[in-house]
Amino acid sequence: MTANTLIPPTPSEAEYHAAAAEPAPELDAVSDPFELFGTWLEEAKEKEINDANAMALATADSDGLPDVRMVLLKDFDPQGFVFYTNLESYKGQQLSDNPQAALCFHWKSLRRQVRVRGAITPVSGEEADAYFASRARDSRIGAWASAQSRPLEDRFALEKNVASYALKFGIGEVPRPDFWSGFRLEPTRIEFWRDRPFRLHDRLEFMRAETTAAWTTSKLYP
Repeated sequence: MTANTLIPPTPSEAEYHAAAAEPAPELDAVSDPFELFGTWLEEAKEKEINDANAMALATADSDGLPDVRMVLLKDFDPQGFVFYTNLESYKGQQLSDNPQAALCFHWKSLRRQVRVRGAITPVSGEEADAYFASRARDSRIGAWASAQSRPLEDRFALEKNVASYALKFGIGEVPRPDFWSGFRLEPTRIEFWRDRPFRLHDRLEFMRAETTAAWTTSKLYP
C-alpha cells in the first residue's frame, strides 16, 4: 500500500499518550438516550463551527441499494428525530419504498458520534406546516422552485423558477407545497461513541424491540 499524502497520518505513540493524560470520565450508562443526546447536542452547539445539527441520513431503495447524504435535524423528542425534504427527491422516494433509515451525528470538535436506526413515519400535516412557516421566505419559495433530484438544465433555469414563484406569491403567504413534508425516525437502536486514546473508544448502546418497549443498555467493545 503506497502512502497517500492527502490522508492524515495515524497518531503517534506520543500523541496517544498525551491524549490519554487528558481527563475523560467513562461514558456512564443512563436510562434516557434522548436526555443524553440533548446534552451532547448542546455541547456541540458550543464547539462546532457550522451546523451542530447536521447528520448523515442513510436510506435504501426498493432493491436494497443504499444511499447516504447530509441533512439537518429539525426536532427531536422521545418519539424520534425529525427532518424535512421534498417528497419527490431521491430520499423521499426511497423512504416511501423502504420506510426505515439510519442517522449518524459526528461532532469532530468533541470527538463524539451518535448512531441511530429505526422505522420512518411521516410527520403530521400540522407539524410540517408549522416548520415550513418558520423558514425564511426565500427558502419557502425555493422549495416550490426546486424539482429536487431531477435533472437541471443550468443554473439559470433554477433562478427563473425562483423568480416565477416569487412573482406568483407576491407579498402574500407562501404555503407549503403538497410535495414537501417531513419524516420522523422512530429509533429502536441508539449508540453513543466517544473517542479514547489507542482506539479504545467508549461505546454505549440503547436497544429496544419496538418503540413502545423500554430501553436496555449495554457497553460495547470498541
